[in-house]
Amino acid sequence: MDDLNDWPDRELDDEALDVAYNVRRKAGPELFERHMARYLAMSDDAVAGLPGRRGIVYDEASGERLDVWGVENGTPRPVFVFLHGGYWMALSRRESSFMARMLHENGVATVVPDYTLAPAATLEEIVRQVRESVAWVYRHGREHGLDPGRIVVGGSSAGGHLTGMTMVDGWQGEFGLPGNVVKAAMPFSGLFDIRPITRVYVNEFVKLDVPRAAALSPGLLPRGGCPAVVAAAEHDGDGFLRQTRRFARHWGVEPLIVPGRDHFDVVLDLGDAGTEASRRLLGLFAAVSG
Repeated sequence: MDDLNDWPDRELDDEALDVAYNVRRKAGPELFERHMARYLAMSDDAVAGLPGRRGIVYDEASGERLDVWGVENGTPRPVFVFLHGGYWMALSRRESSFMARMLHENGVATVVPDYTLAPAATLEEIVRQVRESVAWVYRHGREHGLDPGRIVVGGSSAGGHLTGMTMVDGWQGEFGLPGNVVKAAMPFSGLFDIRPITRVYVNEFVKLDVPRAAALSPGLLPRGGCPAVVAAAEHDGDGFLRQTRRFARHWGVEPLIVPGRDHFDVVLDLGDAGTEASRRLLGLFAAVSG
């Protein structure tokens, strides 16, 4: 592991560090609220009339639930597990199914789990829960029209970090899973070395120190082998762009930097099959189904 005190953007003063990682501040309150309204409206529209099931308990320890969308009778479908953002302390599965109709129309089901938000849960517990959601799909997916052999995980912002924590090697055995349970991944605007978070406002809620942050940083953990698209927005926060490019190098792929998008709307491109983000996601499914 890298020197614990040699982390990205460490040289920035507190104000500059906040500018790099406070994407809500960068967007401003009016644009931020418009984006959040779009998340909810697009999610409601995407699942209206779509076959699926809401509110399945996937983790008995926490009681957390997930929604399943876009399944059909017959052959189990490959599944996209989407992990929502919100800096681990906001949002839910309700606003996070905006890709479900696009994927359904292309033969893919969607699973959107909730996880206990900080500060009610530690980040270690949040990571455990999202890994448990992947384990639930592997163990119980066939009962719900899902193919446990074709799981792709994605997420945005904090969900991009959590996606990274399912991509890395070494956790699967504890859950009784094969090492390649995650067949591919697509993190958007993720945080892959979360040591900078120890010095920004978010730490009032997640309460990390540098050693814990390092242990929860997918860019510092043993690399898994799954194919990945590592994406961010042209107008993303500077810290998120730097982290995306660094993690893409770590993973051996070229980053996808989506032009004309910001931190919040880039992932909404998954609602439209004609966007580059959707084409790249569907390409991952084509690769794991081949």
